[in-house]
Amino acid sequence: MLIGNARCSTSYQDLTAQRHALHGLGADDDMVHADHGFAGTKRDRPGLKKDLAACRNGDTFVVTKLDRLARSLPDARDIADELTRKGVILNIGGSIYYPHDPVGKLLFNVPGMVAEFESDLIRARTREGMAVANVIAPRQ
Repeated sequence: MLIGNARCSTSYQDLTAQRHALHGLGADDDMVHADHGFAGTKRDRPGLKKDLAACRNGDTFVVTKLDRLARSLPDARDIADELTRKGVILNIGGSIYYPHDPVGKLLFNVPGMVAEFESDLIRARTREGMAVANVIAPRQ
């Protein structure tokens, strides 16, 4: 069975493109679960939980991009390890993750590090923006 997962971090974003891409990768609509309005730094997501619980030996778990799975490299690794222990294949945008291959690990870790870096930058910019806003218009 092929199980797909989609995620967007804000409630005003649309998941249509991810759902379409997952369908193109072979996921049936009834086997695609989405987390709408959940940051990738949050591991506790209802759609992800449902998908991971549904995965069985021989299944394929598919996401469009690694940063849709997780924006924390440790979380991405934990999820990939859980899938591997269950005998589930991880398909990231059409590329199969091979956890025991050095190149496979590299091709997983580099985008994972970039996703985490982007998340850290967003957090830093948000804090800076809030600090500037507080200087301009202090809270009463």
